[in-house]
Amino acid sequence: MIIIGADYHPGFQQIAFVDTDTGELQERRLEHREEAEKFYRDLAAPGMRVRVGMEASGHARWFERLLSELQFELWIGDAAEIRTKRVRKQKTDRQDAQLILRLLLEDRFPQIWVPSGENRDLRQLLWHRHRMVQARTRIMNQLQAVALNEGLRCKKRLWRDKGREQLESFRLAPWASRRRRDLLELLDHDCRVDAGHRAGGRAVSRGAAVADASWGRFSDGVGLCVDHRESGSVSVWQADRELSGAGAVGGVQRAAETARTHHETRQLCVAFPAGGSGASHSAQRPGMAQ
Repeated sequence: MIIIGADYHPGFQQIAFVDTDTGELQERRLEHREEAEKFYRDLAAPGMRVRVGMEASGHARWFERLLSELQFELWIGDAAEIRTKRVRKQKTDRQDAQLILRLLLEDRFPQIWVPSGENRDLRQLLWHRHRMVQARTRIMNQLQAVALNEGLRCKKRLWRDKGREQLESFRLAPWASRRRRDLLELLDHDCRVDAGHRAGGRAVSRGAAVADASWGRFSDGVGLCVDHRESGSVSVWQADRELSGAGAVGGVQRAAETARTHHETRQLCVAFPAGGSGASHSAQRPGMAQ
């Protein structure tokens, strides 16, 4: 069996690996992505068992897919706990790779739970919707500010036909007028996308779209818990609306910071705005969604 400790960076990875049958220890620096892919595919050719350990980090989706395709074991470790096991104050890429390898060999590697590929793709859907709601909220807040500066205070009524006509009727300075026009165009585009999604644009399985805001299923971390209760399909926007009513504070709550999770698990542990797409009706402070 070959055991590899990898200090992963977006542009390269420094590895230290040992063959447990012969005891041979080697170190290499692999550039991403061609050199690293060739190295791991060559290891798979003899049909040997391979285990790779690395810290939880970002920008490694392609690497995880590659190891899964080659049927290699991938262990993701808690970066904070690995840091506490470092004895020397000096820190280099080589020493980091050697430390990860030593923890793997001594069976002290702090492995953490990692969500499945399907679960992580679902998180991209929810995160995308969350960001789109934030963008729309910022646009609407800016238009509300334009209206307030011209003495018009009508809150939600600004987004009705009469309010829109009043907003467009103001005589503004050239660049202020350009800003108003651009913001209105962005808002109209966002509304068209919303309507398209609600009409069925991109559909996902209802079971994968409705998330249960509970943490009991995860022993080593926290995150979204998918509830496969129903069949059928639901649009991106409808999924968000259903998620918004699924639990406290819009369905997703921030978990304890001490929980050990993969980086993407922590990424989506945020409070979604109550009402899901409520920004399409009234503006909110973007910071509230964080």
